[in-house]
Amino acid sequence: MDKKQSLDSEYFKGVYNASDDPWNFETSEYEAAKYAATIAALPKAHYENVLELGCSIGVLTKLLHAKAGHLLATDISDKALRIAAKRCENLNNISFKKLNFQHHIPAGNYDLIMISEVAYYLSSDDWKQLVGKLYDILEVNGNIVLVHWLPVVDDYPQTGDEVHQNFEKVIKNNMKKIFNSRAQNYRIDVWQKS
Repeated sequence: MDKKQSLDSEYFKGVYNASDDPWNFETSEYEAAKYAATIAALPKAHYENVLELGCSIGVLTKLLHAKAGHLLATDISDKALRIAAKRCENLNNISFKKLNFQHHIPAGNYDLIMISEVAYYLSSDDWKQLVGKLYDILEVNGNIVLVHWLPVVDDYPQTGDEVHQNFEKVIKNNMKKIFNSRAQNYRIDVWQKS
């Protein structure tokens, strides 16, 4: 069986062309509960410089801003970023940037990197390569938060569990897992840089 390749911008263009809210982030009780659990899992009350990879339409972004001095929210989709920016237009501590995080990580140092429901769009090999780059831009004592859907999705190169397991394989000697939680359909792991 051939290994699945990372999903590209054309995949997400099709997803957002079909719907402004393709995963029902705005209306789903599941998503609301997951977002609440994600915010509750953050070990610090405040972070100076936060990076959110794959912000989509900004529902989690809007919740995350209250924990951030500055939040850089990124996504591969122009349409998603426009919707997210509109949702957060009255919040002055958020900036938005289009990028494909597989190929480009923004410059800077962050004390929180949020990776919610996006790493399984990368192949296992591409994800493992990205982990080291994320480590390099994370401040000492900073956190990386991983939140992922667990059931298999045929389109996705990895499952949520594979994302978290591959992260741990790469990073276990350099970071400490300080929180983990597993719900029926998602898991949250919080890592801290020593």
